[in-house]
Order: sequence, then C-alpha cells, then structure tokens
Amino acid sequence: MKQFRKTVNKQLGEILVERGVLSRAKLEEVLVFQKEKGILFGEALVAMKLGTEEDVVQALTCQYGFPYLPLANYEIAPEVVATVSPDLCKQYCLVPIDKIGRSLTLAMANPLNVQALEDVEKATGCSVQSFVSTATEINSAINRYYETR
Repeated sequence: MKQFRKTVNKQLGEILVERGVLSRAKLEEVLVFQKEKGILFGEALVAMKLGTEEDVVQALTCQYGFPYLPLANYEIAPEVVATVSPDLCKQYCLVPIDKIGRSLTLAMANPLNVQALEDVEKATGCSVQSFVSTATEINSAINRYYETR
C-alpha cells in the first residue's frame, strides 16, 4: 500500500486558517459538519460555501507537494483517454492525462485515495503518478472526453 508523506506537517484546515481562507471558529464548524456528514474535509468546506475547490487543491499542494494541474485548457490524447475506463474515472473522480511507456499520469480530485491508484494500476498495468485538480475540472474533462465517445 502506498504511503504519502506530508511535506508540511499540518492539517488541511490549519493550512487554510494560515492562508486566511477560514477563521478558527469557521474551521471548527467545518470539522463538526464533516463529522456529521461523514465526508472529506474539503467536501465539507465547499458544501458549506466557506471555501472553494481551488482553496482545497492549493492546500493539498502545500500539504503533500502534489502538483496542481488546471485542466481547462489541457488537451488529452485519445489514446491516453482510452487507457482508463469511464466507469473508473467517474468512480474515483480522476482522468488520465499522459502516458509514456508503462507510466500513466492522472489528474485526481483526491490524490490520497490509495484504492483508486491501486485499481487504476491493476486495470491498466501501468505505474501511476498523480496530479491534483478540482472535482469540477475533472468532471468536465470526463464529460468532454468520455461522454462524446
């Protein structure tokens, strides 16, 4: 199982407080909402309209060092799209963006999802590297590249 190492030893919420996205009081509200709903911190933050997907992505980039890749103007080759099934992309909110030999690069809303990485590696026979993008960007890419096929 893959292990991810934090480049900054702080929780996502703490990073967002430091960046001025959240106050400490709002952080506590998000944590309570997150626990009640059983969802990820970033999902809770966005659902409560206290931050944006971009805020979460930037904090993840800071926390784990995942590179951020905005997908809006990114072109993905058809042969790369064909490497991962649309069902897998939708299930894990990810999209393949590049493939060189047996190395596949993904854009993921949750690059910490080890099960997603393992399932993609198993399905493709490739080793996987991930970038982080927003769920909105990834869903738009899925619609663009898979719904038109």
